[in-house]
Amino acid sequence: MLPHAWIEHAHVTPTGTPPPLGQVAAVVVGNALEFYDFITYAFFAVQIGHSFFPSQNPTSSLLMSLATFGAGFLMRPIGGIVIGRLGDRAGRKPAMLLSFACMGVAMVGLALTPSHASIGVLAPMLVIAFRLLQGFALGGEVGPSTAYLVEVAPVERRGLYGSMQLASQGLAVLVAGLIGVVVSRTLDAAALDAWGWRVPFLIGTLIVPFGLYIRRRLPETLESAVAEAASTPASMALPSATSPLSAVEAAPQARIIALGFAILASGTIATYVLTYLTTFATTTLKLRTDVAFGATIIIGLSDVCLAPIGGHLSDVLGRKPLIVAPWALLFVLVMPAFLLITRVPGSTTLLAATAGLTMLRSLALGPVIVSLTESLPPRSRSGALAITYAVAIGFFGGTAQFIVAWLTDVTGNPLAPAWYMTVAVGVGLAAMWALPESAPTAGARIRVRVAS
Repeated sequence: MLPHAWIEHAHVTPTGTPPPLGQVAAVVVGNALEFYDFITYAFFAVQIGHSFFPSQNPTSSLLMSLATFGAGFLMRPIGGIVIGRLGDRAGRKPAMLLSFACMGVAMVGLALTPSHASIGVLAPMLVIAFRLLQGFALGGEVGPSTAYLVEVAPVERRGLYGSMQLASQGLAVLVAGLIGVVVSRTLDAAALDAWGWRVPFLIGTLIVPFGLYIRRRLPETLESAVAEAASTPASMALPSATSPLSAVEAAPQARIIALGFAILASGTIATYVLTYLTTFATTTLKLRTDVAFGATIIIGLSDVCLAPIGGHLSDVLGRKPLIVAPWALLFVLVMPAFLLITRVPGSTTLLAATAGLTMLRSLALGPVIVSLTESLPPRSRSGALAITYAVAIGFFGGTAQFIVAWLTDVTGNPLAPAWYMTVAVGVGLAAMWALPESAPTAGARIRVRVAS
């Protein structure tokens, strides 16, 4: 017969009513818009280079534009420190409002900055400033928004709600990719250089007032999360080394952060290598630009559809199975997928390989973000997650495509991206294996079924 406390903890009916849809939408849409703005710059780097960094050498113009893109990554750790820690001191809501307001200013500013031909050297200076503000805002968005999603969710649905963080990023990639295809196929090169690249940014600015309005109406979750953590009795802990309380107690916060950094770095490299397939398809495989954008759309669609599925399954089965199993398959399949792409180049193989690898990545990374968030104490989770995420993304995301391009050039081997991604996924897999289980209900649910 099961102990009474065990049965009480294993009961999985909702501990609270689900939040109104508008609350979740306020976080998801705002998060998606911030990532949309950041990603859109990369898609139109060539045209932005022509507008603000004119040069007799097209390569120099592109390099200056890409350097400005990379500057946004440098500001992400600073945003994580400032805005992420604000989320732990003043609350998740003020932090999310500050982040979104900064991104709104940067988005409008970048879209409306006159070209170099109109105002001279002031134009690239403004673009760099707005790009730095974008990086600052995005670096501070992930920590408080993910903490909010996990804290506002019923305890048995944290995986589903928290995975909306990755799903919203996928939505940003998907929408940016679709708009990129439409704009690039509708306008000629001259129009795209002159004004067409501004259209995606202007579309994004239309959502800024709506996003600010609905985020202002959000209830705060910080104090309730702290109170819930403080009032959880020890008798509610499962008699297992993998219970949420014993896992967090056995693994100090520093260990969680170190493992989280390794996992997020691994996921970042995998993401940007897969994103690099857009460039790889056009430069190495000589495929059409719209086919390359198709690979980007697949990445976004996979995150939108599969991240919530992974999050939901992690509520039922536990976080670790949904983290480790897909990542292990990804480790095994990276090299065969790239071999297929290079040996049988074409749109079908490119899109099929991208879809297969991305689906595994999406299933795993949704539960990863949730696990790291709920493993951190409420009083420090916004800042700790924001800083860890921003540093990992800022360093490895900002260098991944450069390293891949450099390795390919130096070795002359088109499989260089696959080797880099395989090593990164292997490191992440080891860290995932060491990560403690954090799902509050999954272990209890399984044990009750076995005992009955």
